[in-house]
Amino acid sequence: MNLITYFKEEKEAKRKGGLYHKTQINLAYNSNRIEGSKLTEEQTRYIFETRTIGFKEQEAVPVDDIIETSNHFVAFDYLLDTIDVPFSNSLIKEFHRVLKTGTSDATKEWFKTGEWKKLPNEVGGIATTLPQNVETEMNNLNDWYNYLSKVVFENIVEYHYRFEKIHPFQDGNGRVGRLIMFRECLRNNIIPFIIDDNHKQFYYRGLKEFANVRGYLMDTCLSAQDTYREWVKYFYVDLLKLKEDYTRDENVVKKENASKKKCSPKT
Repeated sequence: MNLITYFKEEKEAKRKGGLYHKTQINLAYNSNRIEGSKLTEEQTRYIFETRTIGFKEQEAVPVDDIIETSNHFVAFDYLLDTIDVPFSNSLIKEFHRVLKTGTSDATKEWFKTGEWKKLPNEVGGIATTLPQNVETEMNNLNDWYNYLSKVVFENIVEYHYRFEKIHPFQDGNGRVGRLIMFRECLRNNIIPFIIDDNHKQFYYRGLKEFANVRGYLMDTCLSAQDTYREWVKYFYVDLLKLKEDYTRDENVVKKENASKKKCSPKT
């Protein structure tokens, strides 16, 4: 049994109050909030649990915020349903299509849901990859990632930085990118994580400074992973113990191999 299996079982059983339920709400709330959504965590929870909108005596929120929150729930289910599908541009584009369908952006002629951007854009005043170069840059990025002999945590974080630097879509890049990180952690038996909106400035600094100081983004993601690890420990302590045992054994093997190399006579 692994985390993917538990997620799918909880989803199929429509179980409330489990890790799947908690993840859906927290990932949608924080990822959308980072991008400026006005919905509160409780409003996000209400939409997920009831599939309705009924915010009495509360400040009005943009319709797009509600649509994108609902779409995010669908995108996470798509993530689980396609977890065994090879990582590709078409998969990434489908995440974007799901997230942006039905929004006001989707009605704009120059905005294409599920397609690479058509117009140049900047992020925080920093230039991103030009539209005519996006396909090539994304192919290069995915080739690098897919040819890794073993994907580790650092690879997933680096992929995220490089993806956000390309900024392949007109909008929605951050949300797609964070879904990709969660997916690839699950696929590679790595404890996933959710970037909390309260740590948004640390996250942004990490992306901005990654080329010079990789530790900023790594530390932010590791801190988020520590939080998610506690969630897993609460809901599935045996699963976490098995993973810790595996990691411990793997580290022992690495140390033993390193020791053998040191002790080997020179020829």
